[in-house]
Amino acid sequence: MGKADIGLTGLAVMGQNLVLNMERNGFTVAVHNRTTKTMQEFVAANPGKKLIGCESMQDFVNALSKPRKIMVMVKAGAPVDGVIEQLIPLLEPGDLIIDGGNSFFMDTERRSKDLEAKGFRFIGTGVSGGEEGALKGPSIMPGGQPEAYALVKDIFIAISAKVDGEPCVTHLGPRGAGHYVKTVHNGIEYGDMQLIAEAYDILHRVLNLSNQELADIFAEWNQGELQSYLIEITAAIFKRIDPETGKHLVDLIVDEAQQKGTGKWTSQNAFDLGIPIPTINAAVESRCMSAIKPERTVASKVLTGPTTKYTGDRKQLIGAVRDALYMAKICSYAQGMALLRAAGKEYGYNLPYGEIAAIWRGGCIIRARFLNRITDAFRRNADLPHLMLDETFRADVTKRQDALRLVVQTAVSLGIPSLAFSSALAYYDAYRTERLPANLTQAQRDFFGAHTYRRLDKPGDFHTEWGES
Repeated sequence: MGKADIGLTGLAVMGQNLVLNMERNGFTVAVHNRTTKTMQEFVAANPGKKLIGCESMQDFVNALSKPRKIMVMVKAGAPVDGVIEQLIPLLEPGDLIIDGGNSFFMDTERRSKDLEAKGFRFIGTGVSGGEEGALKGPSIMPGGQPEAYALVKDIFIAISAKVDGEPCVTHLGPRGAGHYVKTVHNGIEYGDMQLIAEAYDILHRVLNLSNQELADIFAEWNQGELQSYLIEITAAIFKRIDPETGKHLVDLIVDEAQQKGTGKWTSQNAFDLGIPIPTINAAVESRCMSAIKPERTVASKVLTGPTTKYTGDRKQLIGAVRDALYMAKICSYAQGMALLRAAGKEYGYNLPYGEIAAIWRGGCIIRARFLNRITDAFRRNADLPHLMLDETFRADVTKRQDALRLVVQTAVSLGIPSLAFSSALAYYDAYRTERLPANLTQAQRDFFGAHTYRRLDKPGDFHTEWGES
């Protein structure tokens, strides 16, 4: 069979599906796994395919054509460092290591610098789309040396999702740029999912809609401006019947949302950079709130809330939730794009913002019709400071703000938590407000800590001995 074009170590489902994707697109792939039996079973299950099974790391490296290209698909953190330490003594300068897991971007920064100093090439790449995307075409977000990307560009283009013939992959910048973009992608994903969950909660609890009615509504929404992978699967979820009980499966699932950490990383880094992303933060906080299920169960029996019922027009509320969801989605994506812009400057990534939106249009979890409009906005103005300042999105949020206000008011009046919807509206109102009450905050800081303040009427920094006047 000859030498392999690329190697992949880490044959969990994502790794296996990426291998099958590469092989289907004409590449010979060397495969390795820490547990040899997993590798042997995978190769045996795919007879006739251009796969080279390797039991040892030495055999794995020897099976690759030079310069060697090795993709690592193991759990983020210490396992990635462990594989890299095993590989280094076996590789030659100019060989390429690709970390395709959900690594923290600062780990990728460290690895990039260390490996480059030793003469190796390194790419940290986000891969989004889940198991199906890995097999059929994911969105790929690589960062690293341009010459490193050049070695694997043809493979990545071949295996990526395509939208209007354009591959959902592009080189995003140096060092940790790819994993940083994937982190923000996941933060936006958190926001999207929480907004959809709150839309469901309001429709379900306020209007007492059945799961079939909810499935029909979300399926209808998926034909319009809200068309997206997440809306599509939400409609499908509402239809699923548990075969054992005959009940809708969604109603049997415990309301505790888990998280792997990437959403939290987005929030933590936004605080580091001083960029407000309240809707993404609200989504992270909502998952944390869901995790204290035992406490909520106790509280539900002793803490009271509104007892009023909704008396408004049902059809109007359904339409308002649809429009509110779209506006809040714009606010959430605007927050994510603003964070990418700040990070691009802070870390020297020089991120291609329009192309980021373009490669998110297919393959990935947040793929959606309106990403075409974000792509167009940044292609019209690469220096666009904020998504809501683009004329098309400005018109969108102006048109829909009344719907978002109605939905938030309805949720508040009926005691239904809407952390993400409320934060999106507050973000919009804060962003459009020329003078916020931070003047009082600065006065307080100066009062108790002599932190000084600036004035509107003259330049300089000032301190006042406040006392009693």
